[in-house]
Amino acid sequence: MSALSETARTGAPRPVGGIGQSVRDSLVIARRNLIRMSRIPEMLLFGIIQPVMFVVLFSYVFGGSLVVDGSTSPSEYREFLMAGIFAQTVTFATAGAGAGIADDMHKGLIDRFRSLPMARGAVLTGRTVADLVQTIITVIVLAIVALLVGWRTHTNIGEVLGAFSLLLLLGYSFSWIGALIGLSVRTPEAATSGGLIWLFPVTFISNAFVPTQNMASWLQPIAEWNPFSATVQACRELFGNPGVSPSDAWPMQHPVWASVSWSVVIILVFRTLAVRKYRSAAN
Repeated sequence: MSALSETARTGAPRPVGGIGQSVRDSLVIARRNLIRMSRIPEMLLFGIIQPVMFVVLFSYVFGGSLVVDGSTSPSEYREFLMAGIFAQTVTFATAGAGAGIADDMHKGLIDRFRSLPMARGAVLTGRTVADLVQTIITVIVLAIVALLVGWRTHTNIGEVLGAFSLLLLLGYSFSWIGALIGLSVRTPEAATSGGLIWLFPVTFISNAFVPTQNMASWLQPIAEWNPFSATVQACRELFGNPGVSPSDAWPMQHPVWASVSWSVVIILVFRTLAVRKYRSAAN
């Protein structure tokens, strides 16, 4: 009996495979999610408001009260701060990614996707790509606000674009953690809570808002080897923004390489786990 007749007899979807098929299916899912986002503009609006509030609050409430490289100048702190705010923004989008997948699971949409002859990983890849597009829009708006409050870069356009590329790569890698969380919980509310609980220590035990040298001695190595810290340090160097002399820790001495390495490892590990979780749930 041919594979086609066997499929017709059992009613199961015809198996598909190949990188080309996976890419096409992922783009279809990404387009579906982008259309959904355009029809619910408040999702994007709320995602933009939060980081803008962080910029304003940290710039004008803490600016001038924290010492950066021996200076308490508010303008110095704003430039020091922005790499951390950018990194925090792209990583906090993880909670939304997890909640979106959990919502699709809760409504039975994922089950309908499973019944279609499509690549298994395409549903998750398409979702993370759509979230990346939303993150790009948020970062553009945030950069405009940062320029308005006094943030400036002091390097060439290539290095600035390189810094933003590292930020988006970090955000995309963290979205796979959100995808795994969304597949592992029962409700969107649980996915949102689970997505934020681990993000707070990751973002605050870092060099994003204060120099790691001001932390307790036992906490400094944790902050310096934090993937988040590597990206923040790399962005400060590529933006030409002020900072403190880095420690001897390898990620702080080679932040660009550390940032890329951490992000790639996170994608490989958590994409594998998320797709495996998706397949096991399908069975």
